[in-house]
Amino acid sequence: MTDLPPLFHPLTIRDLEFPSRIVISPMDTYTADEGVPNDWHFAHYSKFAMGRPGAVIVEATGVSRQGRITNGCMGIYAPEHIEGFRRITDFMKYNGVPCGLQIGHGGRKSSTQRPWDGSGPLTRANIDAGEEAWEPWGPSAVPLSEGWAIPKAMGQAEIDLVRGEFAQAAVNAVAAGFDFVEIHMAHGYLLQSFVSPISNQRNDSYGGDLQGRMRFPLEVAEVVRAAIPEGMPLFARISCEDGMEGGWTLEDSVVFAAELKARGIDVVDCSSGGNSPKGATNANLKRGPGYQVPYAERLRAEVGVKTQAVGLIREPEFANRVIAEGRADLVAIGRQALVDPFWPLHAVQHFDIDPDFKRWPHQYTWWLEKWDKGIKASQRAAAE
Repeated sequence: MTDLPPLFHPLTIRDLEFPSRIVISPMDTYTADEGVPNDWHFAHYSKFAMGRPGAVIVEATGVSRQGRITNGCMGIYAPEHIEGFRRITDFMKYNGVPCGLQIGHGGRKSSTQRPWDGSGPLTRANIDAGEEAWEPWGPSAVPLSEGWAIPKAMGQAEIDLVRGEFAQAAVNAVAAGFDFVEIHMAHGYLLQSFVSPISNQRNDSYGGDLQGRMRFPLEVAEVVRAAIPEGMPLFARISCEDGMEGGWTLEDSVVFAAELKARGIDVVDCSSGGNSPKGATNANLKRGPGYQVPYAERLRAEVGVKTQAVGLIREPEFANRVIAEGRADLVAIGRQALVDPFWPLHAVQHFDIDPDFKRWPHQYTWWLEKWDKGIKASQRAAAE
């Protein structure tokens, strides 16, 4: 292992070994049928499995029907969802790839359009075309922006209900064969909207100061940790800052990450933004390779928690440096994996650590060995 680039060093978290530090990031595809994964999802995630990353995190999945972001979002609140996911998790296991499920609640960003329809509030045309609208919930009756639905300010009964739904979703994820769970606490969805002073304007014990605003997400972390096996890793994706005046800050995230760690969160997945209609992540950040890596670096250094870095990590050399320099424990590859689902295996080839293609699916290995020999033979002949 000492000869391998750090990107390919295994990492053990609790009882689970991640064979490399490359994780395929959760990316919503908005194509489920009443929350149930279908053939699209199997084909989509199977490509990633054959690319042999260190892990795959399946896209944001609603803990309740009301908690889905769009009509096309997946759910993990009914028996048919558990059955639907088993096909995916079984194929991950066949390929030796750990698989996690990101569980979440859309909050005030629920009951919205799919991205290709605009990502905004549902319109009459959307509803006439068969989309269902429902009442979104949030910490306060504050819409995301002008023209968006005003969410119902959650009372204690709704808070208790959703907390229990997160716990049951975690139980269901285990039953569906997932190896770990990630709680979605980012991007302006329900749990992130509780911590941000922009969206949380409560004056009870679930609002006000930082401790009050963190209370509900921390309660969710506690019940999810208790709902899954002791040896199963638990991730939390957070927005490390709102990137908006008067909003959540990186300094707040340092405190939050320490509280999450104390409640059994093993990895903090470091993203940003989303508490505005301008996009899922922080629109105010200058975007370049690894633009969110500094978040992961700071939380890892100051809190001593494992972190996952995400954000335009495209090149194997850069990803390897993030791990080698101790800036994060894992790197998440998102849209680059859509372009190249075999990115992890191509990174292996880039570092020339698998000349015989043994890390590839064995159904491909013998073909690729012959192919490689033919190419090298042609190159030698051309050079003579």
